[in-house]
Amino acid sequence: MLDINYIREHPEEVKRGAAKKHFEAPVDELLDVDRRRREAQRRVEDLRAEKNRRSKEIPGLAAEERQAAVTAMRQVDKDLKELEPELTRLEKEFDSLMLQIPNVPAPDVPEGADDRDNVELRRWGEPRKFDFEPLDHVALGEKLDIIDFARGSKVGGSRSYYLKNEGALLETAILRWAMDHLVKKGFVPMDVPMLVKPEAMFGGGFLPGGEDSVYTVDTGQDLIGTAEVSLVAYHAGEILDEAELPKHYAGFSACFRREAGAAGKDTRGLYRVHQFYKIEQVVICRNDDEESRRQHDLLLGNSEELVQALGLPYRVVYVCGGDLGRPQVRKHDLETWMPSRKNYGETHSCSTIHEFQARRSMIRYRDKDGKVRYCHTLNNTALASPRILIPVLENYQQADGSVAIPETLRPYMGGQDVIRPKGAKE
Repeated sequence: MLDINYIREHPEEVKRGAAKKHFEAPVDELLDVDRRRREAQRRVEDLRAEKNRRSKEIPGLAAEERQAAVTAMRQVDKDLKELEPELTRLEKEFDSLMLQIPNVPAPDVPEGADDRDNVELRRWGEPRKFDFEPLDHVALGEKLDIIDFARGSKVGGSRSYYLKNEGALLETAILRWAMDHLVKKGFVPMDVPMLVKPEAMFGGGFLPGGEDSVYTVDTGQDLIGTAEVSLVAYHAGEILDEAELPKHYAGFSACFRREAGAAGKDTRGLYRVHQFYKIEQVVICRNDDEESRRQHDLLLGNSEELVQALGLPYRVVYVCGGDLGRPQVRKHDLETWMPSRKNYGETHSCSTIHEFQARRSMIRYRDKDGKVRYCHTLNNTALASPRILIPVLENYQQADGSVAIPETLRPYMGGQDVIRPKGAKE
């Protein structure tokens, strides 16, 4: 969430930021409730101070003075009983309104309503031109016996699948390869909790507002949709030392998303599924926009390195205001070429959050001058599977129906260089 002092001092900027994101933000209502809350708080504090003062004075008063003091004390108690519930109500209303105020996007974030207005910044690689009719990943997966959608649907319902044979091995290979790449760059590998308390979802900014995407179990815990949730919560409630920062984490987890808000969208294949795996990058750094920009570029660069090493054409887009979520200050998507879509499809997202998550999660640090400040947080997809398997299978398919394994993954596949239809000759 934002700092209330910032909202008080820059209400018009907060309103413009919300409008750029196409969010309804009750800034004026919040400031009115905030004013009344502070007035009630001051009055309650004054009454409590008066009550304490009179409590100490009464035993030393003469009898005739004591009766008047007791009467005054009763009036103070009465006033407190009326004011304290009102203060509690105002505090709850204030907290609710604060959660509705989105983070302010960076000034250079493009204007726009949705992902169609995202601005392309650069491309890498050229989409492959096939000299045969290429298959999509669904047909390839079934032909190679590495994906089974029919039995996945039978067992898990819509958007469910089985990866099998080389499909299962390819997924584990690509995830381990990505993790190794990040570890070599100094990231701390983390296998994180996938079932978390609501506080972790709240701290990450996923609740309230994201209920349509979250699976909640009967214990009241939630299944994460990204390791970002658990990695941000890792330092919740802590005060770090500035010398410890930045912290770089690479989190591995299964991810679960209901996709209730995407009914009827991308229902075919592996693009939008309920369960998947991801290596997520999370950074916790100093409260400094330039530092956040450096870390943002580092995270995005890591993703580009991975996709380039796989030899997959991609483009980077700057996400427009209307396509930003509530927490993001800026966001870049990396979209990889998918022949079956005849277009680029999102495979990575890189986000700068500033204090938004740290305030919710109470992640702070003590700077070199001894001042306690809120950290900045950032996150970025290193690789998510099975979505990344779509461009791998489709771009590396061959005329005989086989799929070449990207060279960088072959050591993780026991040296195997191609996936052939079962029964096909070498």
